[in-house]
Amino acid sequence: MKSFVPTTAQLQSLFPGIAVSVLIAISAQFLSEHYGAPAMLMALLLGLSLHFLAEEGTRTEPGISLSARTVLRLGVALLGARISADMLVGLGTPMIALVISGVLVTIVFALIVCRLVGRSIGFALLTGGSVAICGASAAMAIAAVLPKHDKSQRDLVFTVLSVTVLSTIAMVLYPMLSNLFGFSTRDSGVFLGGTIHDVAQVVGAGFSISPEVGENATLVKLIRVAMLAPVVLIFSLAYRSSSKATTGNKPPLLPGFVVGFLILAILNSIGLIPPFISEAAGNLSRWFLLIAIAAVGLKTSLKKMLDVGGVAIALIVAETVFLGGYVLIGLRLID
Repeated sequence: MKSFVPTTAQLQSLFPGIAVSVLIAISAQFLSEHYGAPAMLMALLLGLSLHFLAEEGTRTEPGISLSARTVLRLGVALLGARISADMLVGLGTPMIALVISGVLVTIVFALIVCRLVGRSIGFALLTGGSVAICGASAAMAIAAVLPKHDKSQRDLVFTVLSVTVLSTIAMVLYPMLSNLFGFSTRDSGVFLGGTIHDVAQVVGAGFSISPEVGENATLVKLIRVAMLAPVVLIFSLAYRSSSKATTGNKPPLLPGFVVGFLILAILNSIGLIPPFISEAAGNLSRWFLLIAIAAVGLKTSLKKMLDVGGVAIALIVAETVFLGGYVLIGLRLID
């Protein structure tokens, strides 16, 4: 029987690459805290600048690959500890329906537009899912279940970089739009939490208006995060049943990290996870994802990433604008 416990030799081979990924994550967090730049973006850019450390044959390559794969899955799974059914109470059925439908229609929009411009279904699911759900975290989770090809890493890094930059721009502009439209505290929270990609930028945008808006925005954002597990499962099932998936290695029916996400979300919903543990799991998840995105940046050549082209940039911007417009219209109709 094959042992799942790594040997001392394996640990020694993995340590240099893991250490590099962790150091980049710590550096990115330092830059974020002292200069206000998004930590995810800093980790990705620092990783890209040190790509030579992940080239085949280097001492750091095995650990970097592990960080980009296993540490990522652990980070996504731990997100489930922040999800609870109680978060739905008080928001109201129309608002919940608006947030959930916004996720679904954005993904459908991405599929349609990518088809029109000749981009693959996988690219549509990757960009559309990351815009619709939770930015970089969703991009990495979705990429884990999509069939791999020679441009998979490039597409993932492009998506993470794009949604992080767009999310940062939205963090500045969307509170202005919220004030311009005269939204109430609840509506401002739904608009910010329902449209901005990354959790950190949602928090920043919401609390820049008021503590109440910040709390509502974070709540709405976590509802979108809760959509991660079912969306990833649907994508996985779709690829397993497709003709292309039958000729190669099929993605898992339900990846282990999604199972972990669901188990933690259920345990939290029935009150078996104390609040302090839920908070700790959320912080640990953020650090794991930061380490993972640093490793993803290390594994990616900046030159190859730039080959993605202007059409791809226009696509992800269009998806962002579409989601923002959909939620704005929905808020007007509900009120």
